Amino acid sequence: MNPRVMDAAEALQKLQCFSAVIDVRSPSEFALDHMPGAQNWPVLDDAERAEVGTLYAQVDPFVANKRGATLIARNIANHIEAHAAELPKSWTPLVYCWRGGNRSGAMAHILARIGFSVVLVQGGYRSLRRALRADLEQRSGQLQFHVICGRTGCGKSRLLQSLREVGAQVLDLEALAQHRGSVLGLEPGETQPSQKLFETRVWADLRRFDPNRPVFVEAESKKIGALHVPDALMEQMRQGHCITLELETSLRVALLLADYAQLSADRPLLLQRLASLRALRGAETVERWQELITQGELAAFTADILQHHYDPSYTRSMSNHFRAFDAAPVIALKGIDGESFRDAALKVVALSTAEIRSESHARASVQTQAEAVNG
Repeated sequence: MNPRVMDAAEALQKLQCFSAVIDVRSPSEFALDHMPGAQNWPVLDDAERAEVGTLYAQVDPFVANKRGATLIARNIANHIEAHAAELPKSWTPLVYCWRGGNRSGAMAHILARIGFSVVLVQGGYRSLRRALRADLEQRSGQLQFHVICGRTGCGKSRLLQSLREVGAQVLDLEALAQHRGSVLGLEPGETQPSQKLFETRVWADLRRFDPNRPVFVEAESKKIGALHVPDALMEQMRQGHCITLELETSLRVALLLADYAQLSADRPLLLQRLASLRALRGAETVERWQELITQGELAAFTADILQHHYDPSYTRSMSNHFRAFDAAPVIALKGIDGESFRDAALKVVALSTAEIRSESHARASVQTQAEAVNG
């Protein structure tokens, strides 16, 4: 039995149909990006890949091929013993490497000779990546986004969690980017995924959504930390419906202190990040914030940075970038407990349902009028 070769675009749409998706690239390649749900069975680890590459470039391709074959054969045997020994014959893996060449071909050939029904991706990861980006753009245009707006600290991320809990479709870009979207938004000790992995995570969420139902997303700028929101998705979000969440300042401060507790506990890191705002807000303002932090006045610092940094440009920025912001309905949170956010989530769903019905009625009315004129 030989492995079956499948076009990358088809393989991408059928990922969930396979028993497993096997990425045979090195661990560092896999960490940079991989298909959703993929398992890493490297046929060459990072050191081995570098060794073979050096032999190929500096000694002789034939010598490199012999060394590579030795390492690949040994590693494939180890993977079969570790992962495939107990698998049934009905197991159907999809296998890919960087370009769909030697590494994935070797793994697919051995698995197929065992008797598994193996599919090999033509063009490997590179082709899957191209297909994914094209599909991400297409899916972005098919979805109806309802954008949760609101000043910093009003609980937009918590509202998204509550919306998910009541059964709504939610795209949480900040969670996927591992960043809260502000200068203070990276948790201590955390790193963001690569741009490619971020886009893969976004695509994996988009492909699960029903185009006939709204998708709730937080209003974002083009960048979340170091990562760029895909252009097609950003454009579609900015054309979507808007709902504004409001919360009084004292509760915004309390919520931010809770959400940023880990960063607040790391005073040196907090002071360091604030230093990056000197050019924008001036040395005097930043030094005032740093002094409040040094004195342990975190609530006062939080209220001050809201007033003098986050809030001033909010309305102007939202009006400039989100089409429906100025006419957005407002939902005022009564508190920051779970029940308050659940109540707000139910109100958001009701508002969105009403908007969709109103638009559907308007479209039907226009169509009826057009048919009457033409008839």
